[in-house]
Amino acid sequence: MRTVTPAHPDYHSGEAGGTEPEGVPYSRESNHKTMSTTVVKPTIIAEYKTHEKDTGSSEVQVALLTARINHLTEHLRTHRKDFHSRRGLLQMASRRRKLLDYLKKHNLPKYNELLQKLNLRK
Repeated sequence: MRTVTPAHPDYHSGEAGGTEPEGVPYSRESNHKTMSTTVVKPTIIAEYKTHEKDTGSSEVQVALLTARINHLTEHLRTHRKDFHSRRGLLQMASRRRKLLDYLKKHNLPKYNELLQKLNLRK
C-alpha cells in the first residue's frame, strides 16, 4: 500500500509559506482580479442614476444586474461545469426580469430607453 505525501510541508496548517506562483486563482494578492464587479459599480451608478443620491432605483438595479450577468456569462463560457454559478446567473436574470416588468408597468418610456441603452431584447 502506498502512502500519500502532501504537496507542501505546511499543507495541513493552511500556510502557503510564500511558495505560491504569482497569479494563482486563489491568491489573496491585491492585484488579483476577482469575480466582484465593485470596480465598475460607481461608473454604472453614475450613468444610470435618476437623481443625485440615487443608488437603488429600478434603472440602476437593472444596469448593475446586467453587468454582473454579462461578467458571469463570460465566466461560464470557460468554466462550463460550474453549476453553482449557473444557478446564481439564473437567479440574477430572474431578478432583472422582475425589475424590468415593474419598470414596464410603471414607466414605459424609461423601460424602452433602458432596453436600448443596455442592448437587451424584448
